[in-house]
Amino acid sequence: MAGRIEDYALIGDCETAALVCRDGSIDWLCWPRFDSDALFAALLGDEANGRWALAPTGPARSSRRYQDDTLVLETAYETESGAATVIDFMPPRGTASDVVRLVRGDRGSVAFSTELVLRFGYGRIAPWVSRLDSGGLRAVAGPDMVVLRTDVATRGEGMKTVAEFEVAAGETRWFVLTYGPSHLPPPRPVRPHAALEHTQAFWRRWTSRCAVQGRWAEAIRRSLITLKALTYAPSGGVVAAATTSLPEAVGGVRNWDYRFCWIRDATLTLLALMTAGYHDEARAWRDWLLRAVAGRPADMQIMYGITGERRLMEWEPGWLAGYENSRPVRVGNAAHAQIQLDVYGELADALPQARRGGLPAGEQDWHVQRALMDHLEQVWNQPDNGIWEVRGGAQHFTFSKVMAWVAVDRALKDFRTYGQDGDFDRWQAVRQAIKADVLAHGFNTEKNSFTQVFGGEALDASLLLLAEVGFIEADDPRFVGTVAAVERELMRDGLVMRYDTLRADDGLPAGEGMFLACSFWLVNAYVLLGRRDDAVVLFERLVGLANDLGLLAEEYDTALQRQVGNFPQAFSHIGLINAAFNLTRSARPAEQRAKA
Repeated sequence: MAGRIEDYALIGDCETAALVCRDGSIDWLCWPRFDSDALFAALLGDEANGRWALAPTGPARSSRRYQDDTLVLETAYETESGAATVIDFMPPRGTASDVVRLVRGDRGSVAFSTELVLRFGYGRIAPWVSRLDSGGLRAVAGPDMVVLRTDVATRGEGMKTVAEFEVAAGETRWFVLTYGPSHLPPPRPVRPHAALEHTQAFWRRWTSRCAVQGRWAEAIRRSLITLKALTYAPSGGVVAAATTSLPEAVGGVRNWDYRFCWIRDATLTLLALMTAGYHDEARAWRDWLLRAVAGRPADMQIMYGITGERRLMEWEPGWLAGYENSRPVRVGNAAHAQIQLDVYGELADALPQARRGGLPAGEQDWHVQRALMDHLEQVWNQPDNGIWEVRGGAQHFTFSKVMAWVAVDRALKDFRTYGQDGDFDRWQAVRQAIKADVLAHGFNTEKNSFTQVFGGEALDASLLLLAEVGFIEADDPRFVGTVAAVERELMRDGLVMRYDTLRADDGLPAGEGMFLACSFWLVNAYVLLGRRDDAVVLFERLVGLANDLGLLAEEYDTALQRQVGNFPQAFSHIGLINAAFNLTRSARPAEQRAKA
């Protein structure tokens, strides 16, 4: 059985990632990319769907940590006979992708066992396994191959590779699992100790560029490391999470594939990276955005694959039981075909933010913004599926209209500022028309609050962003009233829901956890309203929900007191970074965005 979501640690090589459970089992790994088929899928099934267990054979006390400012995981074990440490990591990608596991003896002697269950195709396909003349095991199924090399004697047993061994103080045993295409020769061996030094140096060199200090510096650094780990280095695309189908409510059906890149994350990701000083990563993300959306604006999607793929067809591997029987398990995401007007505003907002952050603009930037304007003039008043990708049909979502306003607003300001040609009178008329429409139909005078949809009564946490995107001033009574309404209607146990699934028609059974990114948005709203004490209290609460390694999922179930949703979630960590900077920097990301 899989562990609790917060029991997992992340290791990765900036092209894919693995989840290591507290008990020493790697229960999730997609190879060779984030969005590839899983080789270890026990997270969504059981051990028969693939995993790699490595732990002491008898009772042991354990603790774990990341080596300072790295993605190298250490799990320390104490037994009656001694102490040992397992070191898990994935070296930055070279010619192949590797998972390295070192078992270091620290005191006395400790007996260990390992069980490697290789199952390609999301836990369904058992490979052919053979021994290499040069040493090690080669496992092949279809296009995929993995090679296991180790200094421990292994044996086959029941379609598994198992071993028992002891490690004494001063000794280190090692395992290296390497992926390669099956039609090529086996990848070259990796020297495990040299790989450890290289991996430590890579991460420490990267984090040394982050000049954050003070009260929440450790949480910020860990979130930035997580964001880097969720970045597909060859393209610059940032995946929303390393997993698919971890449930938003345990046992429920809100289980989605998040191993793709969302346009809605564009501006907030840029602000987090640029404010932290990571301009190379910000530039790579901006360039990914421009490549991904290339084409007609009418064909623009809400999400893309990690190199910009458009076909993300959704299907169900029915042989997987789902995380704690949360079904269906989904691969791909049908929401990629939805119409969401807010993504035009997110993209149009990201481009000027990049310019203001020091990223040089190219001619393509202006072409994209001009094309967005031409398209939005025709479609801004149409219904859409909204920021949360509801499956209950298109509606006139207030936040979608606001982000259409943002797209026009940014084009007007930037084209004038940088001397670009544009039909400013026409654009200004469009901007005024959108704002008038939102104020007339998206604000409920009885509630003294903006609402989720035009003419509705239900609220939406995205409305907390209205001041941050510059649509309305933070001290405007309508925004103050909206924040108060969110506090009344969308807060449970001090955290914020995206919306009330009991009241909103989103095409799915009701029930999900508190959405962590939305709770960070409330922190930012408090800062803009001058409610610093409230902001600090909520921020501390949110940081305290991270697991022992500083990792956050998408949501938190206050009744079960556990993390839920895909893990680790980039949007949650982006929310943490920006909220921390809003609390600690004089140049606040929320104010930068509002004044764009």
